Amino acid sequence: MSRLGKLFSRDDTQPWHGAYAPYDLVKELCVAVVVVTLLAVALAVLFSSPDEKPSTLGQWSRELPVNFLGTATKQLNGTSGTAEYGPPYNNGTASVQHAAFFRPQEWFGVSHPIDTANDYVIDPLRTIPGDTALRAALAEYEAAPEKTRKAWGEAYAKPLEEYETAVEENKTPPHTVKLDPSTDSVSVTSSGAGPVPTMMTRLLSLAQSGGLDGALLTSHQFYQTDYTKPLLYMADGELLAKRAEEQHLLGTQWGMMNETGSFPGQSWLWLYTFWYQIEPFKSSHNADLLVIIVMSVLSLLFVCVPFLPGVRDLPRGIPIHRLIWREHYRSQRRA
Repeated sequence: MSRLGKLFSRDDTQPWHGAYAPYDLVKELCVAVVVVTLLAVALAVLFSSPDEKPSTLGQWSRELPVNFLGTATKQLNGTSGTAEYGPPYNNGTASVQHAAFFRPQEWFGVSHPIDTANDYVIDPLRTIPGDTALRAALAEYEAAPEKTRKAWGEAYAKPLEEYETAVEENKTPPHTVKLDPSTDSVSVTSSGAGPVPTMMTRLLSLAQSGGLDGALLTSHQFYQTDYTKPLLYMADGELLAKRAEEQHLLGTQWGMMNETGSFPGQSWLWLYTFWYQIEPFKSSHNADLLVIIVMSVLSLLFVCVPFLPGVRDLPRGIPIHRLIWREHYRSQRRA
């Protein structure tokens, strides 16, 4: 048997009879704590991301009031992304994902119900006190049949859509929508919109004052930390997409891996975001569910490493520990 084979074949469980060397554990601990602390502070100063202010409905309604009103009208009409999303928010089908027979989104059903018309528009407007014109508008709207409500909402939304389209194409905006930059107020001229203009004007004022943020966060739970409703509301508009583009956080830029701008972020997420950049995930409507399935399988394989024949024996076939503690094994061989 070779010398290396004899070295690896020795019994590691026998008592140690070699020499001992002094070792100051307290000193090494203190040095390690100081070094790690200095490194943590230095790296935090050099590479930590900035503390960006959170986006709010108030900010959105002040920066993009026309877009806010257009989105609010879609919420009222039930045509927004949230209104048509599907479980766990409602019974829509726009974002329901599945993989063959595997349909967890449908199986779990609606666990966080959101009625966009009531939750995002009507109920917040009811919190405004002492406004008789608004009370009359709400009563008229709620008393009207569904078809009439839809027609009112569409009539009000049309000028807003034309305005945003003209701005995107660098054309002259239509005169039916007037924006006052000094007050961030919007005047919409529309025929056949019924009480919707009154409702939307009050909703814009409520949002710009910060009241809409508070209205959507109010719940019957003990902890008022559920930001689902305001986040979905903003996601239906342009605020979050605009901010993501400015800070290089779009999905086309591998955004889930990055903090704002060029700051390093959660690099451990690369394994998840990687799949979104390749086919068939890249073009699949069910990409989220497919990526979850792939990562679940890979995670399960990793957890099962101690039970996989061949893989679990790799540490024995590559005795790195003997190289690290070579002085110990040399002394044992001399003895």
